[in-house]
Amino acid sequence: MTSGTTARVVLATGNPGKLAELRRLVGDRLEVLGLADLPAYPEPAETESTFEGNALIKARAGVAATGLACLADDSGLEVDVLNRMPGVRSARWAGPGASDRDNLELLLRQVEDVEEARRTARFVCAVAIALPDGRTEVVRREWEGRLTTAPAGENGFGYDPVFVPQGHTRTSAQLSPEEKDTLSHRGQAVRAAVPVLLGLLGVQATSSEEEE
Repeated sequence: MTSGTTARVVLATGNPGKLAELRRLVGDRLEVLGLADLPAYPEPAETESTFEGNALIKARAGVAATGLACLADDSGLEVDVLNRMPGVRSARWAGPGASDRDNLELLLRQVEDVEEARRTARFVCAVAIALPDGRTEVVRREWEGRLTTAPAGENGFGYDPVFVPQGHTRTSAQLSPEEKDTLSHRGQAVRAAVPVLLGLLGVQATSSEEEE
């Protein structure tokens, strides 16, 4: 990258929280644009069977539409007694157009007779990076825990109210935003992806970022 210029990258999300998080992590080394900053383009179908595959679909679609380096993530919940489902179907577990509440209530019904020791689960997040020259990288992180029998907490979304992280007694939805950013699958994956992105773009990462 030419000295004195700032590379522009796209984060393929309309979520302002995700955008602010990445901007905090890269500081003034990169200019991060969200989908709201760009002309609209068709949302790609997530047809892959893995988080990594679907994240790559979204990242490549962003590159094709904008001509800029693009990051995209795909995440969901894996429940061991359900054969690691809902997995990539997490957002649509109760059917197309299902609400978070619909998905959560269906999941609880499916595991209601499962004893606590076997209610193990994990959140998974894959962050994909795609560059205009065709190079791609994917970072995956997991957040282990277990399912509760009833929802608790107001600070999350999706399955957060029924997921207790390993080593904790509160659900993800009972953690503060700062605690969740530090511990969560997505926070871990984004932090790990930043030095990879900077390296691909020829931007110096800090020593702490290189250790992620």
